[in-house]
Amino acid sequence: MTIHKFSATSADGSAQSLDAYAGRVALIVNVASKCGFTPQYEGLEALYKENRDRGLDILGFPCNQFGDQEPGTDAEIQDFCSMNYGVSFPVFGKVEVNGPDADPLFVYLRSEAPGDFGPSNGPLYDHIKATRPEVLDTDEVKWNFTKFLVGRDGNVIRRFEPTVTPEQIKSEIAGLLD
Repeated sequence: MTIHKFSATSADGSAQSLDAYAGRVALIVNVASKCGFTPQYEGLEALYKENRDRGLDILGFPCNQFGDQEPGTDAEIQDFCSMNYGVSFPVFGKVEVNGPDADPLFVYLRSEAPGDFGPSNGPLYDHIKATRPEVLDTDEVKWNFTKFLVGRDGNVIRRFEPTVTPEQIKSEIAGLLD
């Protein structure tokens, strides 16, 4: 199985097969408009603009499961991303990434890259440990702006926790594009 076997709901409600991204490197990110990590949109957009012609796609999936930090409608989210960060990469319809209603794509991503979430994540780790300790040793997405790096073949390569910025993974992505 690869991500190319899944589909996603676009912000306008239409289904989009992820096989459209076959042959390209993808960075799949659960995003939110009212999060302390929201400024990462800027780095994601810069990474996308710099590398899209070399085969990189960034796919944003809004999620409201963490502190109600993505309360808007899909249309409001699109406007926010465009007006505040000039986002030109696709931002899909809102999804859940954990729990019984988790989008099947995120169930797959989590199983393929369970993550390495620990004290090195600083204050975010302390927050999760204090508020949701039951998720620490699970594959659950811990917070907004968790990133899943996917190879051209659709296989998940690695998961980056929210505290890892787009700038910090730039060289790893570049290595996949060469």
